Amino acid sequence: MLIRDVRPWGGERSDVELAGARIAVVRPHDPAARPAGEVVEGRGRLLLPSFSDVHVHLDSTRIGLPFRPHTGGPGVMAMMLNDRQNWRTAEVPLQERVAGTLERMIARGTTRVRSYAQVDVDCRLERFDAVVAAKERFAGRADVQIMTFPQAGILREKGTVDYLEASLKAGAEVIGGIDPCSLDRDPKGHLDVVFGLAEKYQVEVDIHLHEPGHLGVFSTDLVLERTRALGMQGKVTMSHAYALGSVSEAVSRRLIDEFAELDVAMATVAPPDRGQLSLVALTEAGVRVGLGEDGQRDYWSPYGNCDMLDRTWQLAFTNGFRDDALIEMSLAVATVGGASIMGHGVARLAGVADRPGLAVGDRADLLLVDGETPTSAVMDRGTDRTVLHDGVVVADQLAVLGD
Repeated sequence: MLIRDVRPWGGERSDVELAGARIAVVRPHDPAARPAGEVVEGRGRLLLPSFSDVHVHLDSTRIGLPFRPHTGGPGVMAMMLNDRQNWRTAEVPLQERVAGTLERMIARGTTRVRSYAQVDVDCRLERFDAVVAAKERFAGRADVQIMTFPQAGILREKGTVDYLEASLKAGAEVIGGIDPCSLDRDPKGHLDVVFGLAEKYQVEVDIHLHEPGHLGVFSTDLVLERTRALGMQGKVTMSHAYALGSVSEAVSRRLIDEFAELDVAMATVAPPDRGQLSLVALTEAGVRVGLGEDGQRDYWSPYGNCDMLDRTWQLAFTNGFRDDALIEMSLAVATVGGASIMGHGVARLAGVADRPGLAVGDRADLLLVDGETPTSAVMDRGTDRTVLHDGVVVADQLAVLGD
């Protein structure tokens, strides 16, 4: 396949030749050439790595359903109970809305997805199974990692551990934890279960952390201790972690250095909170950082629309970025940064100026999108998009190819 007349990361017009699922040749565009074989016409569009959404709750989506008023109360437990009360009564079956959401994500340029799948004594494996079904249906168009996730905590309801273990036996690739202190109020017991099951089934860990200030740092330190003691470097992600940068500059620096040393990744959903660890400092230290949409128009929040280009704009906006280099860094985090969390064959971003993913030998998971520059693409969020996964066109101008 030849991708003709594109601008990799906004550079010179180029022709990009693929060999199977990899980039084989990148050469200056030759307008006089008449290539044989399959050709994707770039028409001067930008060429970027495709997006990686490394924090999404496919199992709670209401994308494509009628808009409903928000009914959740404040706090994680109130929101969880609101979701528990409503998710079964949606207008279409769960499997259909999960698959429809994943389809829209692919159409908008996301080909790597780490999705939470809630497992507890209420839903048992029903929500997990719906995400598995969507993963299998779109296996040729996106890589999907499924995280078994105890949204209601692990120790509060008897039987939760059994369902978590059942989901791991059924193929979950990541085990989640959530607010070890404030939700279960037993951080040792909570993390013993998470890391014990991770060791037993040789899966990665992703800790969903909403805890504030010193409490969040305390829980994070317990995670770092276990990561070091169990030799799980490169297998742990901290998600959200809104307030880890709110204690002091010294604590922030220590955490960033330990994340880099232990190869603990960070997944952000671009919140407005001012207490976050610095995205620039994390990237410069070599910490793997990825972006996600979180819930999408669900019972937790009315936000989210399956478009990671929109969420990249939000990441730049909430960080106060105006310089092109920082906005482009946000794009790198949203694309290759997340890919490096899902597959450690992808290198960590090497600082703010790194623009990887489009060199010879790189995997051909690609997005063509209209825009004058990468920064303008983030600002304008155009819809003229062509999406490739493993060197195959899987969507074109927001119209997903048929099954």
